[in-house]
Amino acid sequence: MVDFIQVNAFLSSTLVKLVAAIAIILLGLLFGRFFSKLLSKILKEVKLNLLLKDELKINVPAEEFISRLIMYIIYFVSLVLALNQIGLTTTVLYIILITILVIIVILTALAFKDFVPNITAGFYIHYRAHLKKDDNIVIDNVKGKILDINLIETRIKTKEGDEVLVPNSLLLKFKVEKKN
Repeated sequence: MVDFIQVNAFLSSTLVKLVAAIAIILLGLLFGRFFSKLLSKILKEVKLNLLLKDELKINVPAEEFISRLIMYIIYFVSLVLALNQIGLTTTVLYIILITILVIIVILTALAFKDFVPNITAGFYIHYRAHLKKDDNIVIDNVKGKILDINLIETRIKTKEGDEVLVPNSLLLKFKVEKKN
């Protein structure tokens, strides 16, 4: 038979852990907001944004960013402590870590999706040498003189005096006509 004393002890210890976890989260929310507002007031007194703008020529809302960062760090620490109280810390941290890694991989792939084809096309253009500096070309309704060809893009000066940057991958996709 089921020992009701053991079940009662298990339920009461689980309930105590759950109440403690909720209390930790609530205290974390309170402390996070309190320290965020306090730090924001301190940074406004110091005039951090004005100092950064005047001294370093950086115009960023550093006061708000730093105060919110501290708030979210306190929130995260309280969440980890609450999960530790329940006994789920490692599982949740692994899930968070995997999610962050997936986001980093996706952002990296998106960052390089245009870079790799342009570099490949740049090597092809340099290897084949069918386009070079000072050539007059027409590509997709852009007429002009090649000022520079690097591995990523080609700089063209139009007859109107405008400079147009054309990604090297487009030089291979579109028909390029040389004019004399």
